Amino acid sequence: MKKYMVVCAVMGMALALASCGKSSESAYKKAYEKAKSQEAAQRVEENAQQQTTPTVAVTPVVTRPATQTTVVDNSDNVPVRQEKVTLINGTGLKAFSVVVGSFQLQANAEGLQQRLRDAGYSAQIVKNDANNMFRVVASTFDNKADATRSRDQFRAQEAYKDAWLLSFQ
Repeated sequence: MKKYMVVCAVMGMALALASCGKSSESAYKKAYEKAKSQEAAQRVEENAQQQTTPTVAVTPVVTRPATQTTVVDNSDNVPVRQEKVTLINGTGLKAFSVVVGSFQLQANAEGLQQRLRDAGYSAQIVKNDANNMFRVVASTFDNKADATRSRDQFRAQEAYKDAWLLSFQ
């Protein structure tokens, strides 16, 4: 029994002496100091970049009262998408059409077409074979200006705010 106690005492002393070695706090301190030095180097680099960036002088805006108002018809700047389409259901297309819906399923396009017809529009369905989409045309016109006005009227309605112009090839 004495041998057992002596062995335990020796092991306890060995463990106590082994833990008195180098402190783990110094490892934490070294890591902390390294992170601080990296942070300081980053700040120096940011300051150098800020100093090399040229300052831009901003000219103040001067407002002048308008003496004449001119309304310009900029319907020529309105984007028109050109697609090769086939008439599926309707009376026929003119040069410019207002598209209010695009669907992958023909049944969905027919549903929107019926709602538009119930509202008094001569809605038509065309198919773009390139991407297999069914387009619902709410109105169609010979000139771009009339088509643009019609598109703007549809966009004023919440349900058709994404209306766009189509010119078929």
